[in-house]
Amino acid sequence: MRLTRDTLLRLLEDEGVSATTYTHPPVFTVEESNALKLDIPGAHIKNLFLKDEKGALFLVVAHHDTAINLKQLWRDLGCKRLSFGRPELLWDVLAVRPGSVTPLALLNAQGGAITFVWDGALDGYDLIAAHPLENTASTVMPRTQLLALLDRYGHAAVRLPESACATG
Repeated sequence: MRLTRDTLLRLLEDEGVSATTYTHPPVFTVEESNALKLDIPGAHIKNLFLKDEKGALFLVVAHHDTAINLKQLWRDLGCKRLSFGRPELLWDVLAVRPGSVTPLALLNAQGGAITFVWDGALDGYDLIAAHPLENTASTVMPRTQLLALLDRYGHAAVRLPESACATG
């Protein structure tokens, strides 16, 4: 079963995740979401849906200010060259559209279908703000509860050391 925003929020409640959802105008890029940071607590994130040359899939979650160096990232992950996954593949695997990518979409993927990559820079934040499968809202929850929930559903994070995926 594919989750919707409503079924996802019910699942978070049923799982005991302390979450607050804030509705806002649709945002498609990190730049568009910058104005929201003042009103919505927590670390705001960027999410990259990537695939390598062999077809392996990755969801990279990093702090919104992190500049991700894809050439270094594929080396850090031990895979072949990375590129962005097509919108059709994104829908097939995570059941979200571009602009709505979120670690919560992993709940729509079968365990092992995609590698969940977590930027260690986010470990310094208590709260994470993520889209609830739609880019018209942000759900804020404790980082530890988010990661534990995804782990329970078969999506343990591959942690990169702080700033490992950053340029500079």
